[in-house]
Amino acid sequence: MADNVASLFRGTAAHSPSMAALARESDGVGPIDFCIPCNPYFPTPGMFDELAGRLREIITYYPSSADTITAELCALLQLPPSCVAMGNGSTELITWIDHLLVRESLAIPVPTFGRWTDQPMETGKRVDMFPLMESNGFALDPAQYIEFIRARGTRVAVICNPNNPDGGFLSRRAVVNFMDQLQDLDLIVIDESFLEFADAENDPSVVEEAVLRPNVIVLRSLGKNFGLHGIRFGYLVANPALAGKIRSMLPKWNLNSFAETVVFMLKEHGAEYMESLHLVRRDRLDMARQLSALPGLTVYPSQGNFLFVRLPVGAEGTVVRDRLLSEHRILVRECGNKIGSSSRFLRLVVRPETDVRRLVSGMEQVLYGSRRGAAVPELGTGTSYSSGTAAVDRLISETNGVGMPLAAQAAAMPSLPPAQTWPGPAPAQAPTGMPGLVPAPAPAAAMMPPQQQPMPAVAQMPNVAQMPGVAQMQPAPQMQPAAQMMPQAPQMSAVAQMAQMAQAAQAQAQRQQAPIPAVAQAPSPAAQAQARSMQPPPQVPAMPAMAPAPAAGLGQTGMPGLRNRGLTAAQVRGRTEPEPAPAPQPTGWPAAGAMYNQVG
Repeated sequence: MADNVASLFRGTAAHSPSMAALARESDGVGPIDFCIPCNPYFPTPGMFDELAGRLREIITYYPSSADTITAELCALLQLPPSCVAMGNGSTELITWIDHLLVRESLAIPVPTFGRWTDQPMETGKRVDMFPLMESNGFALDPAQYIEFIRARGTRVAVICNPNNPDGGFLSRRAVVNFMDQLQDLDLIVIDESFLEFADAENDPSVVEEAVLRPNVIVLRSLGKNFGLHGIRFGYLVANPALAGKIRSMLPKWNLNSFAETVVFMLKEHGAEYMESLHLVRRDRLDMARQLSALPGLTVYPSQGNFLFVRLPVGAEGTVVRDRLLSEHRILVRECGNKIGSSSRFLRLVVRPETDVRRLVSGMEQVLYGSRRGAAVPELGTGTSYSSGTAAVDRLISETNGVGMPLAAQAAAMPSLPPAQTWPGPAPAQAPTGMPGLVPAPAPAAAMMPPQQQPMPAVAQMPNVAQMPGVAQMQPAPQMQPAAQMMPQAPQMSAVAQMAQMAQAAQAQAQRQQAPIPAVAQAPSPAAQAQARSMQPPPQVPAMPAMAPAPAAGLGQTGMPGLRNRGLTAAQVRGRTEPEPAPAPQPTGWPAAGAMYNQVG
């Protein structure tokens, strides 16, 4: 088996080899699977026994039509059948979405599920890849993503929630706001394939919104949630027009007899399904805790049924993967072939505690071992090392999925301001016209409150702005040298000018003294009192123009990867532990929009 491991993975492009292929290389016994994101607690052993007892009947006869199976699923989930289309796995639905609804371009954050990048490119569409930055914990900032979509002129936008492979999560409110701001797009797809494993909020799905909106599709999985990837079934929810357009293109028997049998079994097993989700959420917390104890290993918060981890400094993911498989019979997902990731990252599926202990033990031996031949030559903290994202640097920074340098694309888009070619709001005054550059930070004094700002050298004189008969000085666009500013008299208000003119005329009439400059001539006490009573209160000099502050709760500035004082990556992704909840009391199969609040 060890001799063929590398060749098996090299021949699978952006995906892992099938469990059947691995089993054939190991005398029919597969490894412990930390790669394929299945639910390990569902179906129950009793359900498998029932399927086994009906095996001859299931594989002998044709299934019912897709309409019949869809109607049964909709009765369970309390969804209108006209708004649902069932497919032979989510990849079939993604394929038809691309063929029928994506005309020219699609935007997707990366790293993500490979079919969202590969499928449109295979049909000649432009794929605009929005990089999720390692330096920001791979958190998706919706505001920056929207800016990116607008700058690129993309017509279709996709969000995977939670995202695969990192498990990043957006709240329902954030997703609805995202849809509100992009109502003019041809299509918005929210891929909720892993959402039923989330516990960050009670009701995170936007299924009900999709039914009412003209340009939204929500994609849902059944194989992942039910632990039945081999059956190949999933569904989408949209308004009747969109759902009907997809449904009309699907073959009459695109769903097999296994899918039909499972769908019609589900109404008897709602309670067991909800309990399985609760167990996965519990195991996710325990698994994250155990992995976080390994020196140098970084575990990113996740709301999926998997964890995204960064290996210690010096560890190569393909070596770790191959040795875990050949020496410990453990299969993990190395993410070097995912756009936007690198071989320093693994995706590890959540499994029961006994399997996790074996995984941790195997990783300890492979990573640290006896030091001879260990994947990590020397233990390191990882604080001075960043793996970078070689694939996304090459494919996004240079071509962004269309085989043409970004500079050439920007030149071909005259309506695109140069400062907007990278996601994030443009600064109010950019020091240069080069796209993608962040302006140099303002001096510390410019960021201080007005009351604490030191005055420039030219202003180190008595408070001229408050002297009677003299108006406030207006800030110039750029500070001039003191030698240039001193001869210029400050501008005065109309009241002050009138008072000074009257005094000058009286002085000239009496021929007592020659006229003197306005600033040096002190008005009479009466004129001072009159000017003070009629002059508006003094104001603080205007602040220099600054870029608008990001909205509350955003964890990044205009450039991805630059953090401000907003939320941390963990806060953006959802809490790391579920809130205490009473024991579940299932009353039947949950509705599609309410299945999340049954179990804490």
